[in-house]
Amino acid sequence: MMGLLRMLLIAAVLVTLTPSPAQAASLTMLGADVSSLQRSLDLGAKYYKNGAATDPYDILKGAGANYMRLRVWNNPASGYNNKAKVLQQAKAIKAKGLKLLIDFHYSDTWADPGKQYPPAAWAAHSLSQLRTDVYNHTYDVCTALKAQGTTPDSVQIGNEINVGMLWPRGQVEGSDFGPLASLLKQGYNATKACNGSTQVMIHTANSDSLTNARWFYNGITAAGVTWDVTALSYYCMWHGTLANLYNVITDLRARYAKPVVVVETAYQFTSADADSEKNSIPGTVLCDNIPSTWAGQAQQFSWVQNTARNAGAIGVFYWEPTWYAVKGNGWDPANINGTGDGWDNMATFDWTGNVNPGLKWTP
Repeated sequence: MMGLLRMLLIAAVLVTLTPSPAQAASLTMLGADVSSLQRSLDLGAKYYKNGAATDPYDILKGAGANYMRLRVWNNPASGYNNKAKVLQQAKAIKAKGLKLLIDFHYSDTWADPGKQYPPAAWAAHSLSQLRTDVYNHTYDVCTALKAQGTTPDSVQIGNEINVGMLWPRGQVEGSDFGPLASLLKQGYNATKACNGSTQVMIHTANSDSLTNARWFYNGITAAGVTWDVTALSYYCMWHGTLANLYNVITDLRARYAKPVVVVETAYQFTSADADSEKNSIPGTVLCDNIPSTWAGQAQQFSWVQNTARNAGAIGVFYWEPTWYAVKGNGWDPANINGTGDGWDNMATFDWTGNVNPGLKWTP
């Protein structure tokens, strides 16, 4: 009986995820967030394919990736992910013929749904001053990239800004989107002043809730915000089923008439831990009974891509596939040498730098 119920459940999911003719599409943005890669390389990390040391960009490109994503922090304690390091890494990315997505956090450290701390230099600034800060910082980084021949193909104005950014000034209180909208408009205007063809993304981690996604994007739309691509994070351990992801993508596409991209996703290849830093996502937290193995990781990533494609999305990015446990490349920019890597079981390279041979990006 349990076997029959499972078969019926799978059949129901497959029906839900079958595209209509209007939705069927290919994924053109096949991406990887490689923000920690330069630090790993500087520490001597090696990356291997079929036992041979190989440039990690070549490995990712050979697996089908065509787009790299880099986060930008304003003045991180470690120096990594600041403007200078992003310019350095952008050269390496563009030299490989890959496209570039710049992810502005507008912070000196991690910005996500639970924290959106302004850079220390902006901490006491009024909302009016922050609008100028956002414009100037966005324009400065974009034009510096453009000047060296690595113009970003896309940018994100904020990272997982479910309830705003640059708290408390840009935090959404109640349903007052006015302050946040004024900041987003400055980021959009600065990007277009730098390069009119660069796509502007607005990124939330609302793939878990259609209600929350509508609340946010309805709110910024009503406040007059313009953007080009709707961006989502999807981690099955936190954001629910693939059927739910499908429904959110299809709704947002139709409601706002903009392309949708999943700019973050990942799955574990092991339940073990490579270092003293606790894994961000324990390998025992499974989705769809997919095991924590290389084959399981590849299967889950394939299913996410299939779901996104069938829902009419145009891209999927794997988050930090190259961030394996390299000593000295910790998660905390204020203590990068003394902290470990909570993502070592989620990378697509094992603890000695060998790539998962089954994981592919597919159009």
